[in-house]
Amino acid sequence: MDIHPFALALARPLGTARGDITEREGFVVRLSVDGTTGVGEAAPLPDWTESLAACEAALERVAESEAETEPTALPTHETLADAPAARHAVASAVLDARAHAAGEPLARTLVDEAGNGAAPCASVPVNATVGDGGPEATAAAVASAVADGFGTVKLKVGARSVAADIERIAAVRDRCPDITLRADANGSWDLRAAERALEAFADHGVAYVEQPLPADPTPESGTRRDLRAHAELRGLGVGIALDESLAVGGEPVAAALDAAAADALVLKPMALGGPDRAVAAAHAARNAGVQPVLTTTIDGALARATAVHAAAAVPDVSACGLATGDRLECDLLDADPAPVADGRVRVPDGPGVAGATRWHQGRTDRV
Repeated sequence: MDIHPFALALARPLGTARGDITEREGFVVRLSVDGTTGVGEAAPLPDWTESLAACEAALERVAESEAETEPTALPTHETLADAPAARHAVASAVLDARAHAAGEPLARTLVDEAGNGAAPCASVPVNATVGDGGPEATAAAVASAVADGFGTVKLKVGARSVAADIERIAAVRDRCPDITLRADANGSWDLRAAERALEAFADHGVAYVEQPLPADPTPESGTRRDLRAHAELRGLGVGIALDESLAVGGEPVAAALDAAAADALVLKPMALGGPDRAVAAAHAARNAGVQPVLTTTIDGALARATAVHAAAAVPDVSACGLATGDRLECDLLDADPAPVADGRVRVPDGPGVAGATRWHQGRTDRV
């Protein structure tokens, strides 16, 4: 197994709880399964996965353990238990090799792995994301997304007062009455503010609010505190989606479903440990009556295309957060294998993760 580091400059900084990120660093893993080469991407992100150093250490331990025999099965190594980005890379590479050997797209391989028998989708609906701004600027940005063909828009909220965000939502709805509108608070509210926002957002037809309360793994009466609080917010006329809450705790997806804490789960393959785990989580959510939404963590082209394949393996998936390629100034592939047009992302139909667009070593280092 070969490990190749990379660093991709962002077109604009990515804000996290630990500060702004100006580039995405990670590793491309290349391995062979029964003579067929597969590649996978590890792009660790603070607050979501292990650190860059921990990711590299985990990959190196796997490479050492597989020095004589390359992996043929999906990784279950203890060395990857706390390294979801590293496992994402190894699992993706194994699945990519299997798909190439079968001459089929990765989505087909993921469907076969899940055992649901459904045919993968040829394209997946995606949402546009609009950041903070005044009411007029926000409404104009949403209208621009609609003009570009997006039927679903996610609006960032929580940076201003609840009253200001209500005004922004109202301005958007007045200008774009038919758009499917989601809001993402990134855990910025307390319970009282969330209740006020949800009751007002319901009047404007907001489909769901993503992560209204902060993630908090503290147990309370046998259930995590944040899951209990989010469960209390359901039924106020706006759906509750969990995102950051799925990055903490031992089995966060299962815990969220057991607590009936959400109407939707935002599933990031990189944070969950691989596309196979994301598809399994999506099916578990669907079986519990919860809407799965797959998104990237602002990854490079390999992981982004992998997430598209994972979404395509989920029947009738709703609009996903996969239109993130424009956040990067440069990328790991010479061409985007999963381009976005008219509010949908095309699923690569060639073998493996990227079809005819193959990664080569020259696309690593600081590109």
